[in-house]
Amino acid sequence: MVAIGWALVAAILWLSLTPHPPRPVDIAGADKLEHCAAYGALMLWFAFLYRRTPTRLGYALGFVAMGVAIEFIQPYTGRDFEVADMLADALGVALGWGAALLVGSVRART
Repeated sequence: MVAIGWALVAAILWLSLTPHPPRPVDIAGADKLEHCAAYGALMLWFAFLYRRTPTRLGYALGFVAMGVAIEFIQPYTGRDFEVADMLADALGVALGWGAALLVGSVRART
């Protein structure tokens, strides 16, 4: 299960750093939703793998740092640096963690 999570990390890195990534939706601003969804799914996956708050916090900070680092690397790959992408990544991480907390609290009540 951990390998699937790291495969998600690798997929995000490749999609973020390749000069011409596939575009599933070609609508202005849709890439921000893609960023949010990708990082949300990533955080949700790792939050289910690791239930301790300090561990989750470490992954959350690491994923946000990864999103920021990618934006600084992208100009060297022919892509654009965008602060909005960093914010979408961070929002996705927060939503993924929140979803894990929500699902965990529902599971605890059943």
